[in-house]
Amino acid sequence: MRRFIITVVLTVLAVVALGGAVLAGTGGGSSVTRARLERSLPTEFANLYSQQATLLGHQGVTPASLDATAMCDKGGAVEADVGPGSTWNCLVSWTDPNNPMPPEGYGKFELDVHSNGCYTASGPSKLVGFQTLTDRRGREVGNPVYEFDGCFDPQGDDTATGNEFPSLTTVTTTALLPDAAHRVALQLSCGTGSTGCQGTVDAAAGDTDLGQVSYDMEEETTSTLTFPTAVPAGADSVDFTLTATAGVSAKGPGAPATTTLALPPR
Repeated sequence: MRRFIITVVLTVLAVVALGGAVLAGTGGGSSVTRARLERSLPTEFANLYSQQATLLGHQGVTPASLDATAMCDKGGAVEADVGPGSTWNCLVSWTDPNNPMPPEGYGKFELDVHSNGCYTASGPSKLVGFQTLTDRRGREVGNPVYEFDGCFDPQGDDTATGNEFPSLTTVTTTALLPDAAHRVALQLSCGTGSTGCQGTVDAAAGDTDLGQVSYDMEEETTSTLTFPTAVPAGADSVDFTLTATAGVSAKGPGAPATTTLALPPR
């Protein structure tokens, strides 16, 4: 009987331990949350960005003047926004007259977040620069915002920030390969954001209308659109005009974006 009781107790303890491991792996009960990252990342970033501005000789750039704001997401629509991991993405917006925001209004940062509340963030080089930069004295120095570490208080404020940014819809096709019926297809991607991506794409080869196709994507997914009308003989390119009704195009909120892609010889 005693051996049976010990066996049962050990089995229960093993199940409890396994359950704890599953919860930790999926983020259940974790102190790593969207709200805490959205409060911590802008502060860490603004402090380091103002240091970069000093190195570059830019005047009037302070953590307060940047007014940085972040929206964070873990793993797109398929993961809850909680728990450690390397699938966290944060959209960050800030104000710097020396370096305006792109039309979508933010830059995307990739985060590797640990269970202790510390993280490593890497930013978009088109906005924050590369690993080294040339300072105002002509020296090559490290760029403090190329990649940086930060931490938040695991017991800190976890109320929702309400920060939201639209998902960016981008064309990822770089070369057109018409099918046997001479129809073309276009691949789109929907980035991190609060809205997903919806809208239409119109295609034309010269004066020939190739049709309009709708798209509807969750954030951090892709979709391939095939246009119903064949490309006419002699056409050398196709113009695709994307109009976003949810999310944002590469031209900014409410603005259609046109991409022209070359056709192979026929």
